[in-house]
Amino acid sequence: MNPSNTATKPRRQRTTGGAGLGQDSSREAKRLAAAILEVLAGERTPAQAAQALAVSLPRYYQLEAGGLRGLVSACEPKPKGRQANGSADVAALRRQTERLQRDLARQQALVRLTQRAAGLAAPVPPPVKTAGKKARQRKPAARALTVAQRLRADEGGGAAPASDNGMSSNQ
Repeated sequence: MNPSNTATKPRRQRTTGGAGLGQDSSREAKRLAAAILEVLAGERTPAQAAQALAVSLPRYYQLEAGGLRGLVSACEPKPKGRQANGSADVAALRRQTERLQRDLARQQALVRLTQRAAGLAAPVPPPVKTAGKKARQRKPAARALTVAQRLRADEGGGAAPASDNGMSSNQ
């Protein structure tokens, strides 16, 4: 092996004492964690830490308890192996749905071809039932006719007809 041809990876330094700890944390979170650790190490009293953080003593104890809960939960053993992921299940179900829809379309096409080959008429789909109320019949819109009458009246130099159907002349 030629050492000039091989790309050397930069060595990652091993550090102890949490040198890279909290790189993604806010400044306030780091300050709070440092104060709690100082109290737990006996370097400060809880009252001094509360004063340094500008919080009351009961609030300091709440913050300390929350920090310790976080520490304990982070120390829980992690399950081994790959964990079930909900998004992977959703993706698998989508793929299955798409496959089933393709199969359905294929089967429907085969049924239609078989019916044609046998000389059968295609089945008439059942009428669509409306739930509850009947659809209201719309009156045909006669806007085009109204505009045409206005244009004819303008051509002849006469006034617009009296039956305007509620339409104004500046539309």
